[in-house]
Amino acid sequence: MIVTVKKASIVAAASLIIAFAVLTASVGVTNSAGVYFCKSTRKVPVYGVDTDKKAIALTFDAAWGADKTQGILDIMNEYNAKGTFFLVGFWIDKYEKETKAIAEAGFEIGNHSRNHLNMPKLSENEIENEIEYVNDRVFDLTGKKPKYFRAPFGDYDNKLMTSLEGLNMVGVQWSIDSLDWKGLSAKQIYDRVVPKVKSGDIVLFHNNSDHVLDALPMVLTALRAQGFEFVTIADLVLTEGYTIDSNGIQHRNA
Repeated sequence: MIVTVKKASIVAAASLIIAFAVLTASVGVTNSAGVYFCKSTRKVPVYGVDTDKKAIALTFDAAWGADKTQGILDIMNEYNAKGTFFLVGFWIDKYEKETKAIAEAGFEIGNHSRNHLNMPKLSENEIENEIEYVNDRVFDLTGKKPKYFRAPFGDYDNKLMTSLEGLNMVGVQWSIDSLDWKGLSAKQIYDRVVPKVKSGDIVLFHNNSDHVLDALPMVLTALRAQGFEFVTIADLVLTEGYTIDSNGIQHRNA
């Protein structure tokens, strides 16, 4: 029996093979820091860490106002808790004393851009200028350059992520948002954070939100009772030997 294979069938089969190869190649994308496991080549920042260690990172974005900054430092120190402050450039320019106080109290300073703009809308050169301005200002005031970057509004794209890689920096988001900036009460902030926290989480607060000073002791007391340790982003995030999934969760390689 003679089997006739039409040319169209051959072309269709070849197309399927090529499509499968492209999809397979895009599943694991390697960069200098780790391996991205996604259904596309979209690069993602770190949202959290898969870990058995009962450690979480409390983070504070600072863009407007500084009235509560020292109060946050005092409360965190009272609980022997460390954390990371992501600072905007114009905030640093206005509050140099507070910037120094954060570093001198043993807290980590991260980069939150110079002007709090939507980074994906900027050119590569503009992105780098936004980031490096803050790095230089923090170094001038504290002697250390930030290693971690949080994008304003949480907006990332591959262009920004590639720029961060070129600057040897790591993009960091959050896995739990306190929404304190919306004027929530201390109890509402507590309810958004404490019941949801798990090991490896990154929690977002703002340094000058209305009720952060009331909510923070409640949150720290409850989570300390559960055995959690409060660490900086540098002490939580993996820097080598890991994969990062499409949700931005780091997993240590076996």
